[in-house]
Amino acid sequence: VTLMLLRRMPEYLEITGRHEWGEHLAIRSLEESTIAVIGTGDIGRNAAKRYKALGAKKVVGFSRSGKQRDFFDDVFRIGEFERIMDGGLSDQIDVLLLCVPGTPESEGLLSKERIALLSEKTFVINVGRGAVIDQDALIEALNEGRIAGAALDVMYPEPLPADHPLWNARNCIITPHCSGDMGLKHSVDTTVSIFCENLKRYASGEKLINVVDTAAGY
Repeated sequence: VTLMLLRRMPEYLEITGRHEWGEHLAIRSLEESTIAVIGTGDIGRNAAKRYKALGAKKVVGFSRSGKQRDFFDDVFRIGEFERIMDGGLSDQIDVLLLCVPGTPESEGLLSKERIALLSEKTFVINVGRGAVIDQDALIEALNEGRIAGAALDVMYPEPLPADHPLWNARNCIITPHCSGDMGLKHSVDTTVSIFCENLKRYASGEKLINVVDTAAGY
Protein backbone atom coordinates (compact mmCIF):
# COMPACT_ATOMS: atom_id res chain seq x y z
CA VAL A 1 0.00 0.00 0.00
CA THR A 2 2.98 2.33 0.43
CA LEU A 3 3.76 1.93 -3.25
CA MET A 4 0.08 2.25 -4.16
CA LEU A 5 -0.18 5.55 -2.30
CA LEU A 6 3.06 7.00 -3.66
CA ARG A 7 1.91 6.00 -7.17
CA ARG A 8 -1.49 7.69 -6.60
CA MET A 9 -3.43 4.47 -7.24
CA PRO A 10 -6.63 5.54 -5.41
CA GLU A 11 -6.87 8.55 -7.72
CA TYR A 12 -6.01 6.58 -10.84
CA LEU A 13 -8.60 3.92 -9.97
CA GLU A 14 -11.20 6.64 -9.58
CA ILE A 15 -10.28 8.08 -12.99
CA THR A 16 -10.21 4.73 -14.80
CA GLY A 17 -13.38 3.66 -13.00
CA ARG A 18 -15.09 6.44 -14.95
CA HIS A 19 -13.52 4.99 -18.13
CA GLU A 20 -11.42 8.12 -18.52
CA TRP A 21 -7.78 8.27 -19.61
CA GLY A 22 -7.06 11.22 -17.34
CA GLU A 23 -3.94 13.31 -16.85
CA HIS A 24 -0.58 12.02 -15.69
CA LEU A 25 -0.50 12.69 -11.95
CA ALA A 26 2.79 13.51 -10.23
CA ILE A 27 4.00 10.32 -8.54
CA ARG A 28 6.71 9.58 -6.00
CA SER A 29 9.16 6.76 -5.38
CA LEU A 30 10.38 5.12 -2.20
CA GLU A 31 13.84 6.05 -3.45
CA GLU A 32 15.06 8.96 -1.33
CA SER A 33 11.85 9.03 0.73
CA THR A 34 11.60 9.66 4.46
CA ILE A 35 9.53 7.21 6.51
CA ALA A 36 8.38 7.52 10.11
CA VAL A 37 7.29 4.38 11.96
CA ILE A 38 5.37 4.49 15.23
CA GLY A 39 5.98 1.14 16.90
CA THR A 40 9.42 -0.46 16.53
CA GLY A 41 8.48 -4.03 17.42
CA ASP A 42 8.56 -6.99 15.05
CA ILE A 43 6.24 -5.47 12.44
CA GLY A 44 7.87 -2.05 12.61
CA ARG A 45 11.39 -3.47 12.27
CA ASN A 46 10.42 -5.68 9.35
CA ALA A 47 8.79 -2.72 7.62
CA ALA A 48 11.88 -0.56 8.23
CA LYS A 49 14.11 -3.31 6.80
CA ARG A 50 12.07 -3.42 3.59
CA TYR A 51 11.81 0.36 3.26
CA LYS A 52 15.59 0.65 3.47
CA ALA A 53 16.06 -2.18 0.96
CA LEU A 54 13.81 -0.31 -1.49
CA GLY A 55 15.93 2.82 -1.22
CA ALA A 56 14.34 4.94 1.50
CA LYS A 57 16.69 7.76 2.44
CA LYS A 58 15.72 7.83 6.10
CA VAL A 59 13.59 5.67 8.41
CA VAL A 60 12.80 7.15 11.81
CA GLY A 61 11.10 5.22 14.60
CA PHE A 62 9.03 6.23 17.60
CA SER A 63 8.48 3.94 20.59
CA ARG A 64 7.80 4.06 24.31
CA SER A 65 11.46 3.60 25.24
CA GLY A 66 13.22 5.28 22.31
CA LYS A 67 15.61 2.31 22.25
CA GLN A 68 17.68 2.12 19.07
CA ARG A 69 16.70 -0.71 16.71
CA ASP A 70 18.16 -2.31 13.60
CA PHE A 71 17.16 -0.77 10.24
CA PHE A 72 16.19 2.59 11.80
CA ASP A 73 18.36 5.66 11.31
CA ASP A 74 17.02 7.12 14.56
CA VAL A 75 14.52 6.05 17.21
CA PHE A 76 12.85 8.53 19.56
CA ARG A 77 10.45 8.24 22.46
CA ILE A 78 6.86 8.82 21.40
CA GLY A 79 6.74 11.63 23.96
CA GLU A 80 9.26 13.49 21.78
CA PHE A 81 6.97 13.37 18.72
CA GLU A 82 5.99 17.04 18.82
CA ARG A 83 9.56 18.24 19.38
CA ILE A 84 10.95 16.13 16.55
CA MET A 85 8.19 17.14 14.16
CA ASP A 86 8.56 20.82 14.98
CA GLY A 87 12.31 20.42 14.53
CA GLY A 88 11.89 19.92 10.79
CA LEU A 89 10.81 16.29 10.36
CA SER A 90 7.21 17.29 9.64
CA ASP A 91 8.02 18.65 6.18
CA GLN A 92 10.17 15.64 5.31
CA ILE A 93 7.88 12.69 6.05
CA ASP A 94 6.46 10.94 3.01
CA VAL A 95 4.87 8.06 4.95
CA LEU A 96 3.82 7.67 8.58
CA LEU A 97 3.31 4.00 9.44
CA LEU A 98 1.54 2.96 12.65
CA CYS A 99 2.02 -0.60 13.89
CA VAL A 100 1.37 -0.42 17.61
CA PRO A 101 -0.91 -2.71 19.65
CA GLY A 102 -4.25 -1.62 21.04
CA THR A 103 -3.75 -0.75 24.70
CA PRO A 104 -5.12 1.98 26.98
CA GLU A 105 -1.77 3.72 26.58
CA SER A 106 -1.87 3.70 22.77
CA GLU A 107 -5.50 4.77 22.35
CA GLY A 108 -5.64 8.08 20.49
CA LEU A 109 -1.85 8.09 20.06
CA LEU A 110 -2.16 9.84 16.70
CA SER A 111 -4.38 12.58 18.06
CA LYS A 112 -5.98 15.49 16.25
CA GLU A 113 -3.10 17.68 17.43
CA ARG A 114 -0.48 15.26 16.08
CA ILE A 115 -2.32 14.84 12.78
CA ALA A 116 -2.19 18.64 12.48
CA LEU A 117 1.63 18.42 12.61
CA LEU A 118 1.74 16.32 9.44
CA SER A 119 2.28 17.95 6.07
CA GLU A 120 0.12 17.74 2.95
CA LYS A 121 2.69 15.36 1.38
CA THR A 122 2.37 12.73 4.13
CA PHE A 123 0.52 9.44 3.72
CA VAL A 124 -0.73 7.66 6.86
CA ILE A 125 -0.77 3.85 7.03
CA ASN A 126 -2.23 1.95 9.98
CA VAL A 127 -1.77 -1.80 10.44
CA GLY A 128 -1.94 -1.78 14.25
CA ARG A 129 -5.30 -1.03 15.83
CA GLY A 130 -7.97 1.44 14.77
CA ALA A 131 -8.29 3.18 18.14
CA VAL A 132 -4.68 4.36 17.89
CA ILE A 133 -5.84 7.14 15.53
CA ASP A 134 -8.37 9.91 16.14
CA GLN A 135 -10.44 8.69 13.21
CA ASP A 136 -12.70 11.74 12.93
CA ALA A 137 -9.67 14.02 12.80
CA LEU A 138 -8.07 11.79 10.17
CA ILE A 139 -11.19 11.89 7.96
CA GLU A 140 -11.25 15.67 8.29
CA ALA A 141 -7.56 15.98 7.37
CA LEU A 142 -8.03 13.69 4.35
CA ASN A 143 -11.08 15.50 3.01
CA GLU A 144 -9.48 18.92 3.48
CA GLY A 145 -6.28 17.84 1.73
CA ARG A 146 -4.13 18.52 4.79
CA ILE A 147 -2.51 15.09 4.36
CA ALA A 148 -1.91 13.27 1.08
CA GLY A 149 -3.90 10.10 1.78
CA ALA A 150 -4.16 7.00 3.93
CA ALA A 151 -4.27 3.21 3.89
CA LEU A 152 -6.11 1.61 6.81
CA ASP A 153 -6.29 -2.11 7.53
CA VAL A 154 -7.71 -1.35 10.97
CA MET A 155 -10.37 1.11 12.07
CA TYR A 156 -13.22 1.49 14.54
CA PRO A 157 -15.69 0.07 14.75
CA GLU A 158 -14.96 -3.19 12.96
CA PRO A 159 -16.71 -4.18 10.76
CA LEU A 160 -17.06 -0.61 9.52
CA PRO A 161 -20.78 0.27 9.02
CA ALA A 162 -21.80 0.73 5.38
CA ASP A 163 -22.78 4.37 5.97
CA HIS A 164 -19.60 5.36 7.84
CA PRO A 165 -17.93 8.53 6.43
CA LEU A 166 -14.54 6.81 6.37
CA TRP A 167 -15.62 4.84 3.28
CA ASN A 168 -15.81 8.07 1.28
CA ALA A 169 -12.75 9.80 2.71
CA ARG A 170 -10.48 11.29 0.07
CA ASN A 171 -7.55 9.13 -1.14
CA CYS A 172 -8.13 6.42 1.45
CA ILE A 173 -7.50 2.70 0.88
CA ILE A 174 -9.56 0.51 3.22
CA THR A 175 -9.01 -3.22 3.76
CA PRO A 176 -10.98 -5.37 6.26
CA HIS A 177 -8.23 -6.13 8.81
CA CYS A 178 -6.65 -8.71 6.52
CA SER A 179 -2.97 -7.76 6.16
CA GLY A 180 -0.79 -10.65 7.30
CA ASP A 181 -3.88 -12.61 8.26
CA MET A 182 -3.92 -16.36 8.85
CA GLY A 183 -4.94 -16.71 5.22
CA LEU A 184 -1.27 -15.99 4.47
CA LYS A 185 0.76 -19.22 4.40
CA HIS A 186 3.84 -17.52 5.83
CA SER A 187 1.84 -16.34 8.87
CA VAL A 188 0.45 -19.84 9.46
CA ASP A 189 3.87 -21.49 9.12
CA THR A 190 5.48 -18.96 11.48
CA THR A 191 2.73 -19.36 14.08
CA VAL A 192 2.98 -23.16 14.00
CA SER A 193 6.77 -23.00 14.28
CA ILE A 194 6.56 -20.75 17.35
CA PHE A 195 3.98 -23.04 18.95
CA CYS A 196 6.08 -26.18 18.32
CA GLU A 197 9.22 -24.50 19.67
CA ASN A 198 7.39 -23.38 22.80
CA LEU A 199 5.86 -26.82 23.28
CA LYS A 200 9.37 -28.33 23.33
CA ARG A 201 10.59 -25.63 25.70
CA TYR A 202 7.59 -26.05 28.00
CA ALA A 203 8.08 -29.84 28.14
CA SER A 204 11.74 -29.44 29.07
CA GLY A 205 11.18 -26.55 31.50
CA GLU A 206 12.99 -23.98 29.37
CA LYS A 207 12.18 -20.30 28.96
CA LEU A 208 9.45 -19.67 26.37
CA ILE A 209 9.79 -17.33 23.39
CA ASN A 210 7.36 -14.64 22.16
CA VAL A 211 5.77 -14.40 25.60
CA VAL A 212 2.92 -11.89 25.92
CA ASP A 213 3.15 -9.40 28.77
CA THR A 214 -0.46 -9.37 29.97
CA ALA A 215 0.14 -6.18 31.94
CA ALA A 216 1.50 -4.30 28.90
CA GLY A 217 -1.08 -5.88 26.59
CA TYR A 218 1.31 -7.31 23.99
